[in-house]
Amino acid sequence: MTPKELIQSMFDELAKGNSRRFVELMADDITWTVMGRTRWSGTYHGKTKVLNDLLGVLRARLDGPYRATADRILAEGPYVVVQARGDSKTKAGMPYNNEYCFIYRVEGGKIREVVEYLDTELVTAALTAEA
Repeated sequence: MTPKELIQSMFDELAKGNSRRFVELMADDITWTVMGRTRWSGTYHGKTKVLNDLLGVLRARLDGPYRATADRILAEGPYVVVQARGDSKTKAGMPYNNEYCFIYRVEGGKIREVVEYLDTELVTAALTAEA
């Protein structure tokens, strides 16, 4: 599969609320950078840190599975850019329907790097109150 096809397959599953494909595609040495100045902003190194310190914290604040839909996917070489939107609700009942631009670097069939741009005001409003 091409990098674009791998990321498309991942988003096909995320749209159903299934994150298993995403976890399978993460390289053990993945680097994930969340842009902005929220408490989650910064760079996470390694699959364990990403799963526990970033995605695990998010998952603990959401009511039900996280869903994301890719609206646009562009690719060149190992880089795949995805314009996406989330569809979730916090445990407090607040919508968490963020909009994203993800830049993925895919090598050897694994996601090696993610740079995430998102609505940081929504992160603060929806997730910090739950912290």
